[in-house]
Amino acid sequence: MPPIIRSISEADNISIARLIRTVMPEFGAGGAGFAIQDPEVDDMHKAYDTLYSAYFVCEEDGKIIGAGGVAPLAGAAEEICELKKMYFLREGRGRGLGLKLLSKCLITAKEMGYGKCYIETFNTMMDAIKLYEKNGFHKIDGPLGNTGHFACDIFYLKEL
Repeated sequence: MPPIIRSISEADNISIARLIRTVMPEFGAGGAGFAIQDPEVDDMHKAYDTLYSAYFVCEEDGKIIGAGGVAPLAGAAEEICELKKMYFLREGRGRGLGLKLLSKCLITAKEMGYGKCYIETFNTMMDAIKLYEKNGFHKIDGPLGNTGHFACDIFYLKEL
């Protein structure tokens, strides 16, 4: 059965937390200042069950192999959302699923009324960086908003 992208459910929380805690250390992003330390990691359903937020999972054969979402960018203009916690397990990478999930997130953000999408990442996440750049994200000089992710070192913005 081909992978599907669907909205998060409460039953997905444990799998998503495990996914985030598996993927981020692979890229040296397991310490302080990275999204892996955010309190929301243990209850992603609740964190994104708010107005102007959405979180999606990529599921294959009953297993979550990827996830990502959008939410307001804390401390920024209302028109700017943040692409948040988009990660794939190894078996989900290199198959075009990241593009499908990114597209779903960006379409949803535009439908919710956002005009721009922000993303911050880390220099070791080269495939993600290529995906963002191929899809209209432009590198900016520094961080926007107040994400608390002080260890991230590459920042992008896209007009929706």
